[in-house]
Amino acid sequence: MIEHDPARPRDIAHIGPVELYTPVLEASRDFFVNQMALREVRRDADSVWLHTWDDYQSYTVRLIQRESAGVGRTFVRASSQPAMDRLVEAIEATGYGRGFSESEYGLGRVYLFDDPDGHQMGVYWDVDRYQPDDTDTPKLKNQAAAFPGRGANVRRLDHVNYLTNDVAAVTAFLSDQLGARCTERISRDDGGYDGVWFSVCNKSYDLVYTKDWLGAKGRLHHVAFATDTREDILRAADVFLEAGVHIETGPHKHTIQQGFFLYVWEPGGNRIELHNPGARLILQPDWEPVTWSPAERAKGQAWGLKTIETFHTHGTPVIDDAPSEAG
Repeated sequence: MIEHDPARPRDIAHIGPVELYTPVLEASRDFFVNQMALREVRRDADSVWLHTWDDYQSYTVRLIQRESAGVGRTFVRASSQPAMDRLVEAIEATGYGRGFSESEYGLGRVYLFDDPDGHQMGVYWDVDRYQPDDTDTPKLKNQAAAFPGRGANVRRLDHVNYLTNDVAAVTAFLSDQLGARCTERISRDDGGYDGVWFSVCNKSYDLVYTKDWLGAKGRLHHVAFATDTREDILRAADVFLEAGVHIETGPHKHTIQQGFFLYVWEPGGNRIELHNPGARLILQPDWEPVTWSPAERAKGQAWGLKTIETFHTHGTPVIDDAPSEAG
């Protein structure tokens, strides 16, 4: 089901922190701190917690040492405690629930679950706010931390794009159980869809599911961070160049959702997008999904840049026979 009922309560307020697996924890940490301008706020033997400068929550990304890169849990914040109760009840009925956890840093009581493709998720209500110290207390009391003024200066996490083996199944789950609404999608000539962009708030999208052409389940396509300006992205491209970070494609402008973008691979292998302005706002309550045909998508990006091969094949964990090496 893709249809959205404007009268249905929005039980999810926004996406929260995301976990990324990396086989090179310290190198990935240095990428996010030195080139992306996140701040390290906590660590243990196998994890580093990082914060984007205007995230009101205590952290934005948790890097976790693993043998292979990929995505761990994506957390979403409920819009209230009653909203969380409704979400838990709806997810429980599907059999995808994994139960409650009360040991998640900064998030209070979290209900853990999987989507139909096996991506791990969690919903929470109680949350710890970010507490700046003497080195990053902002002059403007209405932002979470001081503006870093270095690297990409990413403001916040914007969206997560998952690869999936079954677009129809995750579409039904996001729509029916989580109350997300489809804003744009890519159709197939034989029916169905190869990609669906979902919004859980007034942003044009937060969670994206695109077809995994290698037939795998539970993989990550990319995690995206919002910048304030296009100039931040252009400067970041030079920062990445000097740091030896693999620039996969861009800077350029998307056709779907219209974002100005740059894609890179962080040292662990996960694809990271810099995106401006971040997702647009969808203020229309009865928004109808915009559908793009395969022929329209074959034209490439908004200004004519062709989509490169690795964009359809590279995901994490990497599948050994996929053409995903940096060219």
